[in-house]
Amino acid sequence: MYYIVETDKSFDQASVDLEAAVKQHGFGVLHIHDLGATLRDKGVAFDEQCRIFEVCNPRQAAKVLSADMRLNMALPCRISVYTENGQTRIGLIRPAPMLASLSDNSALASVATEVEEKTIRMVDDAK
Repeated sequence: MYYIVETDKSFDQASVDLEAAVKQHGFGVLHIHDLGATLRDKGVAFDEQCRIFEVCNPRQAAKVLSADMRLNMALPCRISVYTENGQTRIGLIRPAPMLASLSDNSALASVATEVEEKTIRMVDDAK
């Protein structure tokens, strides 16, 4: 269900490279949530780093929503750059099994597979 890679890059460099890879593959970055900073700003002791990139391809999103409007709650796709025990990782929840678990609409399978292939390439390119 997950696709996670480890990288020798720093957290910040992996974040920069992921943002570039997202754009290179025809997606846009809608927002970046710096979850680690938010938790620390709220007074929560949190030693790890975590940025969640909300990424979207408008054409693919429209296909998903046309097939099953309820899936707006699963959009946009999220790719995370995070640290765990000193190791930088980049990962995502695979769109194909996630959407298949949320809707039995067969039209979604090909869209989800295409989005999954592209988001995995983004992660691999940022690695």
